[in-house]
Amino acid sequence: MSLLIKNEGKSPSENILLILYLFHLFVRSSFILTGQFSFTHATYMSSCKVLCLTSRSICLPLFLKLEKNKDVITSNCIYSMSSSCTTPVHTCRIHSRAAAAVVETSSESEDEEVEQRSESITDLSLEYLQIKKLVKYLKAGDQTATVLTLCAMLNLNLMKETYQLAIWDLKGLEVLLNLLDTKEERCHIGSLKILRQISQNVLIRRAIVDMDGLRSLVRILDSLVMDTKAFAAETIANVAKVQRARRNILQLGGVPKLVKLLDCEPNSVNLSADQEKSVEVARCAALALWSCSKSTKIKVAISKAGGIPLLARLLKSSNENMLIPVVGNLQEFASVKSCRIAIQTEGIMEDLVKNLSRNNDELQMYCANAIFKCAEDEKTQELVLKHSGLQPLVSLLSKSDNKELLAAATGAIWKCSISRKNVDKFQEYDTLSTLVGLLSEQPEEVLVNVVGALGEFARIPTNKVTIRKCGGIKYLINLLTETNKELLFNVTKAVGACATDKESMAIIDQHDGVRLVWSLLKNPCPNVQSSAAWALCPCIEHAKDAGEKVRSVVGGLELIGNLLKSTNKEVHTSICAAIARISKDMENLALLTDYGVVPLLAKLTNTTDNRLRHHLAEAIEHCCLYGSNRASFGDAGAVAHLVGYLKSKDQAVHRSTVNALFQLSTDVNNCIIMQSEGAVKPLIKAIGSEDEMLQEAAAGCVRNIRLMVKAYMEERILK
Repeated sequence: MSLLIKNEGKSPSENILLILYLFHLFVRSSFILTGQFSFTHATYMSSCKVLCLTSRSICLPLFLKLEKNKDVITSNCIYSMSSSCTTPVHTCRIHSRAAAAVVETSSESEDEEVEQRSESITDLSLEYLQIKKLVKYLKAGDQTATVLTLCAMLNLNLMKETYQLAIWDLKGLEVLLNLLDTKEERCHIGSLKILRQISQNVLIRRAIVDMDGLRSLVRILDSLVMDTKAFAAETIANVAKVQRARRNILQLGGVPKLVKLLDCEPNSVNLSADQEKSVEVARCAALALWSCSKSTKIKVAISKAGGIPLLARLLKSSNENMLIPVVGNLQEFASVKSCRIAIQTEGIMEDLVKNLSRNNDELQMYCANAIFKCAEDEKTQELVLKHSGLQPLVSLLSKSDNKELLAAATGAIWKCSISRKNVDKFQEYDTLSTLVGLLSEQPEEVLVNVVGALGEFARIPTNKVTIRKCGGIKYLINLLTETNKELLFNVTKAVGACATDKESMAIIDQHDGVRLVWSLLKNPCPNVQSSAAWALCPCIEHAKDAGEKVRSVVGGLELIGNLLKSTNKEVHTSICAAIARISKDMENLALLTDYGVVPLLAKLTNTTDNRLRHHLAEAIEHCCLYGSNRASFGDAGAVAHLVGYLKSKDQAVHRSTVNALFQLSTDVNNCIIMQSEGAVKPLIKAIGSEDEMLQEAAAGCVRNIRLMVKAYMEERILK
């Protein structure tokens, strides 16, 4: 044996296996010759177990003798010893000497016995028995035996759920986590290799969190061994999919450690072995941060720790396995405004656009999704155009079978089309007709983005014609019956934009589109309510017999009045705009008055929001044309607030306010209030405006105030 160990042609581990095998043969020969063991049964069993765990090429001894008796060694016992062998061990019954002469010769009885054994093994779960024996060795073995057992466990298919649950059920997870607290690096690596596989099971992730295993995993991130750090980060990537785990990682200071691991040079030429390991560590760290970045707090923490510049450097890598987690992180960060600014300043958008052209659907999806989220900002819209990113986005629309990729691409197109310059560029690629073609048989995630893009495209008159000619109006009207709030918001916006085209409005009328839009005012979502109200404005303005059409909607005007009681400011603004259009018809105005719209409008005048002021003043202007509404507005305190609007720097507010005051100024009491509130001076200033309509309204208002006040004073003198 000493000669074997000194043999330079074999490794120490191979020599150990040879020694164990020789020991095994010696004991087996002794038993065959003498019928007795030369060593204790426990010693022999230990050697066989270690031998079977470490050498997959050595067969299990088929003849064993128990120390005290010669009972049958069951097939299950034999199987448990051979749990790590790749060659199937055929189980058999080994009888004592007294029973050796009894031999079953009938083939039928043999078949029955095989069938019974098969059922017995199945019932006991072979995988469970394998793990049970290995966990036992992990708990009881010394350092070397532990390492060998870990190797044996790694030879199993740990991606099978049965193995994963067996480790969890047999307390093996606790042992694996305890090994992380030892000083033996081999135990760390072996344990982490197992943990990174079994932690893909949800139950095991939660168990690791419950056992405070993340503390050990985060601590190991400071290890000097590259492999250990990589395996620990990959395990954290799995565990961090649990919400509690993300919170623990943040509290344990794991985020700065993971960010630090991103620091490497992925594009260096002729990487050394250590540099390659450093790149792999960075990839695993990116995976871990990606899982953690589901938390907004962690996104901010990663940004503060300098993670975005490091990710920007990794984004220049040519390795797609590296790029996917990096871009995955960036598309998560893009939902936070401060992170979007960092993405813009680090020059990341150019690389995102570049990677859109790679032949990898997953990578393309994450890049498009990152652009989708970032393109909320005008700066990003300009950057995508600058780096020629619009054409690659349009080309992704051809991959209609990949719905996730299609949703990301259409989302990016939608947000980029907010810019008029981008819309003009999109027209060069025939984007609009392609988008209209996606309005049918698509999931809601795609439809929301497609319809949103159509709403932006429809701001240009020629595009409204294209949508109509491609049959898009009918598709949009059909979508008004959906229930998805985001989809309804975008559909009503698109229908409203198309309604300004005369022929498109005719199609909307033909398919009962106005009634469907009006019905959405009943939707409980304020965003849908406001979008529907905005869509009604052009529909009422451009529809034939608009007044009659409005009255034909049962309960429609009452619903308009009730929405003025909403607590949502955008709903108030849109409903005021709708009232300004509806009240142009005197019959409808009379009905609105009966529904108590006047005091509700007056109540809203105490606001500082310029958009609401603008549309509210318009609504008041038109409502003044019926009956005693002028006096009612004055009695409700609206006039004094309207005079205050004249101090606004918003030109649209000025125009609508002066027009409203002009209508109100035909009532004596209102003129007195205007005079006392100091309306004359800003009105005289408005007379000098370049806007002729504003000039006329201001001049008429001043004239009415002067005449009414003069008449009022004369009347008082006479009295």
